[in-house]
Amino acid sequence: MNLNTITISPDHSPANYLFIALHGWGANAQDLATMASVLDLKATKMLFPDAPLDHPQVSGGKMWYDLQKPDEKGLNHSRQTLAQWFKSLENTTGIPLERTFLLGFSQGGAMTLDVGFQFPFRGLCSLSGYLHGEPTLGNNPPPTLITHGTEDPIVPLTAAQQARDTLQKQGVTVNYYEFPMQHEVTPEVIATVQQFISNLCE
Repeated sequence: MNLNTITISPDHSPANYLFIALHGWGANAQDLATMASVLDLKATKMLFPDAPLDHPQVSGGKMWYDLQKPDEKGLNHSRQTLAQWFKSLENTTGIPLERTFLLGFSQGGAMTLDVGFQFPFRGLCSLSGYLHGEPTLGNNPPPTLITHGTEDPIVPLTAAQQARDTLQKQGVTVNYYEFPMQHEVTPEVIATVQQFISNLCE
């Protein structure tokens, strides 16, 4: 399964790591691709996929499932699409999932926590995200970064706290941070992601 993807390769060096970012509801691949230059991850190929479903109101917008109504069909479709795509990545990039980081913002963060634990990723990052329910964990779940705004009007802070508590009870190593912000990615969040990834690449 192919997803329409923006690919950014490192300058002047081979890629030793892979970084994937899943956008939020109504956005598209271009939304998080702007993170590439500010994240400045060395020797890392970066992939920014479009969600597979068209947003019903936003021209050019994509979604992983519809948030305006129950959409189990859409969610399952995106789960399966992502899982198939993840399985293909080592063949297409030459980089194993053990050296791959998966990040998501908002609805993309929810998809990261939903599907990411089924694979041997190096680390997961959920920014302003939430859990759909109890995730399915493998034997060695990847360490996970959760960041959230204390003033988030879209996804309540309690959703992040619940995700943290649920994952920790299941044995996941969770790095959890709250920031005085709304539903956004601030320089402080970027710096936190950089440090999380850097620590896991040492």
